[in-house]
Amino acid sequence: MKKILVTGAKGQLGLSMQAVSSKFPDFQLVLTDRESLDVTDADAITGFLDSQEIDGVVNCAAYTAVDKAETEEEAAFLLNFQAALLLAEAAQAKGIAFIQVSTDYVFDGRQNRPYTESDDASPQSIYGASKLRGEAAVLGSYPNAIVVRTSWLYSRYGVNFVLRMQELMKEKESLNIVFDQTGTPTYAPDLAEAIFTILSHPAPEGGVYHYSNEGVATWYDFAVAIRELTGAACKVQPITSDQYPTPAQRPAYSVLNKGKIKAAFGLEIPYWKDSLAVCLGK
Repeated sequence: MKKILVTGAKGQLGLSMQAVSSKFPDFQLVLTDRESLDVTDADAITGFLDSQEIDGVVNCAAYTAVDKAETEEEAAFLLNFQAALLLAEAAQAKGIAFIQVSTDYVFDGRQNRPYTESDDASPQSIYGASKLRGEAAVLGSYPNAIVVRTSWLYSRYGVNFVLRMQELMKEKESLNIVFDQTGTPTYAPDLAEAIFTILSHPAPEGGVYHYSNEGVATWYDFAVAIRELTGAACKVQPITSDQYPTPAQRPAYSVLNKGKIKAAFGLEIPYWKDSLAVCLGK
């Protein structure tokens, strides 16, 4: 049985890793959060890996407050860049697997076809810039590491669009949701299963991979699907991004091409609406 360190274990991806782990009995998860492991401390990381005899690391720890990052740049880069680098260096030194989770926000959103891993990244926000810097640091220090970019992550845990929409649809008669930002919702347990599949591969090729659910949606489409599946009476009105300004700029288009990860690991990826129905118990 391989012992896998999961950082950020109280976040929605970390919790989803735990939720699906019974499907992968060859792995034992070692769960940490900021209280049990300071991922910004190189000595603490090395000591933890040695004491626990860890066989692989999945870094789910991240600064994900996209808008707050515009005024908390140092905090965003500390966790998304520096911590990722320290974890990758420690994993490289021990020769163990390392998976870094990244984001579609590394792209500027000006493309009109799904982004491949080889497309130029040009983040338009501090959050996106910090995640891209983390990617480069990880692969620069450990070329055999794997970076998995994902998009619009949601689950039954934590803070995410699905849970927030459910709350608001109970409170309000109508909601205004942007319809000019296009991407793909990703159910965190689906991503978690993909990560376990990567860890199960005997010799995965290092580098960047894209993973989201299949299909394409706008945030408006996403909200309408939530309303329909939950039977909420709340009306959902489409608006443009300039009618709902935010401190951080979001990519207008960030659909990810998953051809590489499907071919490399034999993944069958669920359609986003089907996974949303699973999340909502429908």
